[in-house]
Amino acid sequence: TQMALQAIQALGGNGYTNDYVTGRLLRDAKLYEIGAGTSEVRRMLIGRELFSQTA
Repeated sequence: TQMALQAIQALGGNGYTNDYVTGRLLRDAKLYEIGAGTSEVRRMLIGRELFSQTA
């Protein structure tokens, strides 16, 4: 998400238009964040999986 935001910022207003792929990348990145949950939730799930494999 951060990289897509930086790319849009570098392109200015054009970054949001359909002429550049950056707008789609940002939408996809945000959708992934929403669909996959917050990074804290993902960290917790990964930690649980790692501990269950070692137990």
